[in-house]
Amino acid sequence: MTQIETVASTAAGAARARVRAEVVAMFALSWPIVLTNLAVNFMNTTNLMMLGWRSPDALAAGALGFNLYIPFLLFGIGVVGAAAPIAASLIGADPGDRRSVRRVGHQAFLLALMLAIPTWAVLWNAGPILTAIGETPALADEAERYLHGLQWALLPDLLYFSMRSLFAALNRTAPILISSLIAVAFNALANYALILGHFGAPEWGVFGSGVASSLAQLVMLAVMVGYSLLDPHLKRYRLFVSLWRPHAQTLARIWRLGLPIGAAIAAEISVFAFSALAMGVIGSESLEAHAIVLQIAATAFMVPLGLGQAATVRVGHAYGARNASAVSLAGWTAFFMTMAFVAVSAATMFAAPRLLISPFISTEAPANAVTVALALSFLRVAAFFQLVDGGQAVLANMLRGVHDSRWPLAMALTGYWAIGAPVGFALAFLTPLRGLGLWIGLAVGLAAVALLLFARWRGKERRGFF
Repeated sequence: MTQIETVASTAAGAARARVRAEVVAMFALSWPIVLTNLAVNFMNTTNLMMLGWRSPDALAAGALGFNLYIPFLLFGIGVVGAAAPIAASLIGADPGDRRSVRRVGHQAFLLALMLAIPTWAVLWNAGPILTAIGETPALADEAERYLHGLQWALLPDLLYFSMRSLFAALNRTAPILISSLIAVAFNALANYALILGHFGAPEWGVFGSGVASSLAQLVMLAVMVGYSLLDPHLKRYRLFVSLWRPHAQTLARIWRLGLPIGAAIAAEISVFAFSALAMGVIGSESLEAHAIVLQIAATAFMVPLGLGQAATVRVGHAYGARNASAVSLAGWTAFFMTMAFVAVSAATMFAAPRLLISPFISTEAPANAVTVALALSFLRVAAFFQLVDGGQAVLANMLRGVHDSRWPLAMALTGYWAIGAPVGFALAFLTPLRGLGLWIGLAVGLAAVALLLFARWRGKERRGFF
């Protein structure tokens, strides 16, 4: 072997070692986040299942109410979640800078409070809003009752996500997982008690499900606060033993980065929310089928979301250290891990659609035949949807790691509302496709966003990120 070949072989070996190390680091950071996402998503799955046990009308009301609530929640999560890339870059630049990290956390907590108060006022009046957009008065009233219990979950959820963002940036993911697992068990028991009136609890129906979710979020937050006071590493950041004083510069920094992130998430989720509203107009069977398939897709999506959130931190650490090659490696590692997973989840949806639907509804009951047939048709589109949704999710989070959120917002608005929504609504209401047309539009919009974000990442990579 010549000297040149020896050098080349050594360089190739070093490159492989870097990739292996990044895969290991990404996996170590992401798997508790992925399991947490699955646990949190399972809480909503539990709510829908137990509401379905009560009645199809209760399931439809819960799905409708949740689809009005979720854009507000995810917008807030996007804003306060900007704490993760900001804290990660601060840690990457100076691992000992505890004061700046604490300040980021406190401003995120204050933003959570600022976002929750006006949202409560809107959600309290959900019934007239839903009626005004065409939902039947009976369904709108039941959805409002659900939201009167659920809306109080917003503030503890945003505070929890602010802490979760900081903990992830500090590579402390165990408490994130522990708190979510405790909350899953609590939420299931509370739903069982408050929806159906077991264990001596009042039989509150849809309202009880909302209350159960609010209590579960308080449990998650309490566990995280307790952990921050007990963990020796986290105690040094004094997140809850010092006053949350406003700091205009840090607050503005989180807002500048977080507002486009929140708006982009809201742009995506609002398309789904409006699709649910449109499904309600098309028919109750379409809405029930949509709720089931969307929950299946959302459950699978928790893995790409978790990998993307880990990518934000890993990319953010490298970005703070001004290491362009490490930024690129972290991003692409997360991307290819994500695409490998979504290929498997898409194949599963194609191969066993009836098995995936069966936990939500009896697939053999003649009364459910229309809903089941619709759900099966929607799930075929959702399989392709998985590929592009996973791609756009991880790419958006990679870009957040390098503090890029304004152009991704423009791309999200273009893909979801200028392309996906018009296609979906045209196919739904101008052709016989109806609900299936809405799902095709969703998939088209996600594909457009994924392609635009991919081009954005490659452009920043060519320019060196800085």
